[in-house]
Amino acid sequence: MHDVILTLIGSDRPGLVELVASTVTRLGGNWLESRMAHLGGKFAGILRVQVPAEHLAVLMQTMEQLSRDGLRIVVETSAPPPPRDEERTVELECVGLDRPGIVRDITRVLATSGANVEEIATDGSSAPMSGETLFRARIRASMPDDADVAALRDSLERVATDLMVEIRVVEAFGTRRPGV
Repeated sequence: MHDVILTLIGSDRPGLVELVASTVTRLGGNWLESRMAHLGGKFAGILRVQVPAEHLAVLMQTMEQLSRDGLRIVVETSAPPPPRDEERTVELECVGLDRPGIVRDITRVLATSGANVEEIATDGSSAPMSGETLFRARIRASMPDDADVAALRDSLERVATDLMVEIRVVEAFGTRRPGV
């Protein structure tokens, strides 16, 4: 079996996900994980599937054909990740009035601390009393197990003050990566 990463974007319409899922299933593949959303009038997604080696070329050709039908799809084969040492997973939540630079400033602190962003989800909504845009982010990052999470918290608190947002470290726990 080959791991394949697909990214897709197109005008939103009923049946897009089913079209891709049917193709994967027809080729003997398995849908493993995905993140998909309606964003700005478009449908966007990323997913990981496994397909038998003998069907990989057909999958790539079929996805190329779907790309001609108004759905842009990028297909990448994926190698298993190299084994990693023990890591610590850190999950953050951020809430505050929206302004440019929030994601940049938070991710800069994470990168400087040696953290690798594994997942980020953001959205904006109307604040209850003022009606201003309220920005929310949830970030999951991995850090070496011996990383100084207290120093990371301090750095995030300084940035939160500058940005006038609330940033909470929701979880910080050690994990052992598969294959180690």
